[in-house]
Amino acid sequence: MAGQPTRKVVVTGAAGLLGQNLITRLEARGGWRIVGIDKHRANAAVLRRLHPSVAVVEADLAERGAWEDALDGADAVVIGHAQIGGLTVDPFERNNLTATARLLEAVARRGAVHVVHVSSSVVASAAVDFYTETKKAQEKLVLDAGLPTVVLRPTLMFGWFDRKHLGWLARFMAKAPVFPVPGDGRYLRQPLYVGDFCDVVIACLERRIAGAAYDITGLERIDYIDLIRALRTATGLRTPIVRIPYGVFAALLRAYALVDRDPPFTTRQLKALVTPDVFEVIDWPGLFGVRATPLPEAMRETFGHPVYSKIALEF
Repeated sequence: MAGQPTRKVVVTGAAGLLGQNLITRLEARGGWRIVGIDKHRANAAVLRRLHPSVAVVEADLAERGAWEDALDGADAVVIGHAQIGGLTVDPFERNNLTATARLLEAVARRGAVHVVHVSSSVVASAAVDFYTETKKAQEKLVLDAGLPTVVLRPTLMFGWFDRKHLGWLARFMAKAPVFPVPGDGRYLRQPLYVGDFCDVVIACLERRIAGAAYDITGLERIDYIDLIRALRTATGLRTPIVRIPYGVFAALLRAYALVDRDPPFTTRQLKALVTPDVFEVIDWPGLFGVRATPLPEAMRETFGHPVYSKIALEF
């Protein structure tokens, strides 16, 4: 993008898994003036430390406020904020719906800003939970807003700064004497490397792709228990993997929820884990001109980076 005018992009959920990875790659690519918005103080501080040239705005999008000024002059907005976990519906509705509605209102007042909406593959899932239902409603809000929009629906993502999924599992594996797997562990997964997904987002930004929705699915199918084995290999750990009956596993999660108000894994997520879903695979590498990183290579990059693999974001 050398020689092209610098354009402004605003990234919401900027201090989370997607935002941290996307901003890292946008900065490396150049050509963008980046503003990140996130309400998590500690994780926003990590973003500032890693990217001092990025304007980081700490704000709750569910409340109208000065954060709206950050949208002035924006060429594009990446809607990346989302509530992923929780024990009640309230935080999902506030962060996935109310915050998105406020954001869209503010964007619409500033003209035809290009929107890249990070939806989720769960909009086509058979699972029924707070995350799935509010992500479906969030996507509808975005599509009904009348803005030039591309919708991207990734499957489960992993990579640097992963606090909820494989990153948390790797940290748990490093501390626990054994790693428990519910049932037989034969639950099909289609994990997506967040680095590849960020390349898709950047392609959408640079080409101003709009008017379509794309399922961005991990190209490799793998059973959950084999994914855990690959995780153990990538991290160099030797923790024994032990299968636990589903009912016992669920009971342990319920007990843990009594002492942790924001547990990293809940019984609802356990139900989603064992729900049989197979997501459509399209030729997104060809469509967006990006390379799909093979799963073993992506795992090595995730857990082998000298800096980013050591950073654990807060919940």
